[in-house]
Amino acid sequence: MSTLVKPYGDTLDDGAMQLSFTLPIEWSEAADEAARQLVAKMGFEEVAVAEGRRIASGFSFFVVYARTPVSADVSAISAPSVKTHAMSMEEIDAFIRERVRRKIRVAGACIGTDAHTVGIDAILNMKGYNGDYGLERYKEFEAFNLGSQVSVEELVRFTRDHSIDALLASQVVTQKGSDITNFTALGELLEAEGLRDRVILICGGPRVTNLLAAELGFDAGFGRGTLPSEVAAFIAHRMADRRAA
Repeated sequence: MSTLVKPYGDTLDDGAMQLSFTLPIEWSEAADEAARQLVAKMGFEEVAVAEGRRIASGFSFFVVYARTPVSADVSAISAPSVKTHAMSMEEIDAFIRERVRRKIRVAGACIGTDAHTVGIDAILNMKGYNGDYGLERYKEFEAFNLGSQVSVEELVRFTRDHSIDALLASQVVTQKGSDITNFTALGELLEAEGLRDRVILICGGPRVTNLLAAELGFDAGFGRGTLPSEVAAFIAHRMADRRAA
């Protein structure tokens, strides 16, 4: 079986793709042609503008269909996900009592100016997500949900003052790389304060991958669809490993 893959539209390996983007020009037939030529210059073939329309004064939105001649070799790509243990809430609590022998203190926040708490609430709030209870319901976690728009400085100060074991930083807004900027600043400030080695540092968000988290110096990264028990199990096992070391 070939390990080379291409986008799939009507038939396997036809390279068909749908692209959408905005251009800072008034819509016209000439704007449609500008969008078509732009995509063609990227190396796409059989480019066709499926939709072009005005969205605001001086701005137009386009949906373009095209085919790419390139493929990706998935056998040459390594992007390991976080290794988690499939455990129930009761099993995780029992594991912590046996292997860690004390409650684990966890703090989480949506950092920077981001006001979207859906991700951090899903992991920490008692009700959890998709039928999976949040860390507030666990008996062996002491969870602190600091909410949204928490500065990096405030989060590090809270970590120090409350002897936090695991720190969860979430960011939904990613415009202009704001998530990368804030995650990087958090890691650097923890390092400067001498706290990094004693804290399990986790980032989360719709564009977060474990590969990105590792590149930023975090212990783990959890993206879309993460269940609270997956985060809880990771923290519990990491804490147990540190205690045994």
